[in-house]
Amino acid sequence: MDRPADDPGDRAAAIAASWMGAPYQHQASQKGQGTDCLGLVRGVWRELYGSEPEVPPPYSPDWAETGPGEPLIEAAGRWMRAVSLKEIRPGDVLLFRMKPGCPAKHCAVVAASGAQIIHAYWGRSVVRSWLTPWWQARLAAAFRWPDVLVGATDGEVSSGRYWAVSRRRNRCGYRADPRRLD
Repeated sequence: MDRPADDPGDRAAAIAASWMGAPYQHQASQKGQGTDCLGLVRGVWRELYGSEPEVPPPYSPDWAETGPGEPLIEAAGRWMRAVSLKEIRPGDVLLFRMKPGCPAKHCAVVAASGAQIIHAYWGRSVVRSWLTPWWQARLAAAFRWPDVLVGATDGEVSSGRYWAVSRRRNRCGYRADPRRLD
């Protein structure tokens, strides 16, 4: 299936690539200044849609941390569409479970080539890595960016007023957070 010229996945891959070299900084999300893996995804969201749909709670950098639930997967599911791990394409957000029995705690954006990921690498910076069997074995979930923000003007999108088509599920399966729609 052909993708539209303004496909948010293609734009997301290009935006993520523009963050390359930003130093790793836990819980940060500032292009060129510092970011972690979630901060990279948050920054791509801001460049695509304006303000973020929700602010993440404080989180530990420990990939082996255990706890109830899957907060990263649940948050991605509130704002993006889950896709099969076999159907990933450039721009998709990948979530990784670094240790069996632990929640997914690492994320990346699929690069334009489709064979690489762009992610904030602990202790280094935003880098491009091959999507090797090592990474593939740790894939926990994949999500696609919303492709429509119907009914919103450019100003409303950048202000964060609209996040989806309506208060009900739209044609892509996204659900708007009614607290965000004035």
